[in-house]
Amino acid sequence: MIDKNTVLAAVESAIADTDLFVVDVAITPAKEIYVDLDAPHSLDIDTIAALSEKIASAFPEDEIGEYDLTVGSAGLTAPFKVRGQWLKNIGSDIELYTTDGRKLACVLTAVGDNDFTVAYSVKEKPEGAKRPQLVEKTETIPFDKVKRANCVISF
Repeated sequence: MIDKNTVLAAVESAIADTDLFVVDVAITPAKEIYVDLDAPHSLDIDTIAALSEKIASAFPEDEIGEYDLTVGSAGLTAPFKVRGQWLKNIGSDIELYTTDGRKLACVLTAVGDNDFTVAYSVKEKPEGAKRPQLVEKTETIPFDKVKRANCVISF
């Protein structure tokens, strides 16, 4: 029987000499294996196909043949699960939900080891002013205070 750690080891071996990183590995009770990868650049179908073959070849044919292996790229708007996705999206517009209930439409400006920095605009009424004005804010947020974050695509 194939388990998640075995698949993860096979995936990490397959991408060892590349700049790719693992976003997620899942195995369903229906014997489906899903591997989501990402990279600082876009992934093409030929790279994904070659990696799929390389991962499958790490298992005996009779064992992997029982499973449906799907290797793919995390989508552009997929929720951020690993630090590599944060790094890839520095300078991008993101939508961020924090554990304290805030929703921010912001720009990811920096990523640290345990936190990240965003910039956003908020309307505030300065003292003595009649109308609110847009004020630029920056905020550093720890990763453990994020409920969900993903890239926003604008047209």
